[in-house]
Amino acid sequence: MRAARQPLSAREMATTPLSQLIHRHRPDTKPLEDLYKHLHQHPELSNQESETAATIVARLEAIAPADLIIKSGIGGHGIAATLRNSDGPVVLLRADIDALPVEERTGLAYASTKRMVHAPTGVEKPVMHACGHDMHIVCLLGAAEALFSSRKHWSGTLVLVFQPAEERGTGAQAMVDDGLYSTHGVPIPDIVLGGHVRPLRAGSIGTCRGLVATSADSLRVTIHGQGSHASMPHTSVDPVVIAASTILKLQTLVSRETDPAESSVVTVATVHAGDAENVIPDTAVLGIDTRSTTVAARERIMNRIQTIIHAESSCAGAPKVPEFEQTRSFPLTINDEAVTQQIEQAFAGHFGEGPGQFNKSMPRLSFSEDFAILATSVGKPYCFFTYGCVDEELWDRAEREGSISQTVAANHSSKFAPVIMPTLKVGMDGYTLGALSFLVSATTRAAS
Repeated sequence: MRAARQPLSAREMATTPLSQLIHRHRPDTKPLEDLYKHLHQHPELSNQESETAATIVARLEAIAPADLIIKSGIGGHGIAATLRNSDGPVVLLRADIDALPVEERTGLAYASTKRMVHAPTGVEKPVMHACGHDMHIVCLLGAAEALFSSRKHWSGTLVLVFQPAEERGTGAQAMVDDGLYSTHGVPIPDIVLGGHVRPLRAGSIGTCRGLVATSADSLRVTIHGQGSHASMPHTSVDPVVIAASTILKLQTLVSRETDPAESSVVTVATVHAGDAENVIPDTAVLGIDTRSTTVAARERIMNRIQTIIHAESSCAGAPKVPEFEQTRSFPLTINDEAVTQQIEQAFAGHFGEGPGQFNKSMPRLSFSEDFAILATSVGKPYCFFTYGCVDEELWDRAEREGSISQTVAANHSSKFAPVIMPTLKVGMDGYTLGALSFLVSATTRAAS
């Protein structure tokens, strides 16, 4: 049930017609706050989001008009809900739904204690919504309710996509490959919009034109050696030594081979070799992660990684060439100029511009996303916005003290804990306003 409509404040009365439409149709946030706590307490790993998906479908069914078409089980546990509302553009709004194998240390009353078997390793691990996908879900559901309620003021088609397996970089492509825009009958969008929480002051929201997020590639590399007794290293080809030399050499790809004006990252995140102190093992396995800001840099770094590892193995006399398995791949996220400009105008009018409000030149994300695939797979433009989730007092104190990187927990941290409000309201308004800026014609806005 929606809360009784509150009278508009002076600030709200002064905003744009689209803003006033949002203020009139924004749903009661209390049920959404409760849902957020439930989702945060019951996270699910990538490709295992069955209960999360069922919860989303149940919520959609509870708030949906009779003609909303809900399709589930797309590309795993993906969901697409379509509302056709006369002629007009097709706007797709996307939220991701999976969690991470992280043990929560936030101390929240609704902290997760859940454990699941982590499919890539086959090991049971703690699970946490350490990247804010639970917030994305409730923000999009809140926006859906506002858009359903205000449908007499807009025309076109609204598509809501709740995407699985973003953390693995496979969910968006899986939904497309499973026939999102064909078999499942979801109309091809004209515009695709998505949002993400990040460790900035709650209440703030931002966009930028062009590059938003880096590409990412992850590799599992097996280096082969020849095992032996630790007391007789001369009878071995030690894969641990090859791995150590390789790790050091890989660090030069950014420090000595990349233009300082260009941003790239190469990280060796995992090293696994051997089981006993007195045994030289046969193999060493490296987990490598890379980030790039251009297609050319991405190709060069990936090629150089393979060249270095092959060379180090060959130099050491390895009995077999190294083996490479790509475990994750994320594309570059590059906001469309025209679409982003229209979003900028709508956000500036609604949120205001300045510190803690709307920023049209937000810092580029250091992490990566597969969101763009929902648009690029059908040759359509997109815009990805971000919004802050750090308690205002905590942020202001850390900013004064110059301790943001030390005291503010970032995405994927075991202490990442978005403050529910105003984060939820800002994210919900961002989705709603983004859709309305394309679904409401200029004539209708002027008449509002």
